[in-house]
Amino acid sequence: MSGAPSLTERMRRHFPWITLLGVLLLVGMRDISFLSPHNLIGLATDVVPLLIMAVGMTFVIYIGGIDLSSQSIANMSTVLLTIALPVFGVGAGVLVIVAGLVSGAVSGMVTTRFKVPSFISTLAVGGIALSVGQYASGQQALHMDTARRQHAFGWMVGQVAGIPTSLILALGIVALAWFIQTRMIPGRIFRALGAGEPVAVASGIHVERYKILAFALSGMFAALAGLMFSVRLSGGSPTLAEGFLLPAIVAVLVGGTPLTGGVGGVLNTLIGTMIVAVVRASMIYFNIPATGQ
Repeated sequence: MSGAPSLTERMRRHFPWITLLGVLLLVGMRDISFLSPHNLIGLATDVVPLLIMAVGMTFVIYIGGIDLSSQSIANMSTVLLTIALPVFGVGAGVLVIVAGLVSGAVSGMVTTRFKVPSFISTLAVGGIALSVGQYASGQQALHMDTARRQHAFGWMVGQVAGIPTSLILALGIVALAWFIQTRMIPGRIFRALGAGEPVAVASGIHVERYKILAFALSGMFAALAGLMFSVRLSGGSPTLAEGFLLPAIVAVLVGGTPLTGGVGGVLNTLIGTMIVAVVRASMIYFNIPATGQ
């Protein structure tokens, strides 16, 4: 039939995991120890904050938007967590998650209510988050009290059956995001918005509400990424998560969620993040100098 999808179109959804398998085998042929379970678990653990940030960004890109505030929100979260930990204990984690949620919601409201492109609105909110982080920290690195960190978040840096707790938590967050995307009404509407917003509007969907929700989720996940990064490094800084924004966007796109939205999703981003991690690691195995990287 002329309307039947071509072989390329049918294979397109499989390209991300085929790519991941290919780069794994390529590096494995260079050094077989790279494929050891211990090394792969360590590799995945190293990119946990990046994975969480990218998963949150997936919701915004899924609806055809972009979020440039994620890195700044993560930076702000590391500072707020470090400052609030002595006062609120584990409640400091809730504080930064709410701060990220509100920051993302503000981006969504500016984008939807004032018809400002998400590129501009999220850049502005990111600038505000950066300013908050710089002001609160005095533009310097802050350090957590080791005993307080261990008491409130020590479980995040432990292991269960040889697997880092942070990796287990990250996979749980990915599972939650996947459930939202595939099993809940908001996730289905996100897909409809990405596939064709005019059609969604004509169907009577409250588009603005769900677009704000997508940005709010992205902000919340960025704050979670900052929280886990801060706990891992036992401190906070307005520049601690520098260099995460572009890799997070790349992880979403390489995973198969295009900037136009409507296809791909959370599991694609999981694969995309691992592709980014393997490509980064391969630079060392192939002795590529820093300038070449």
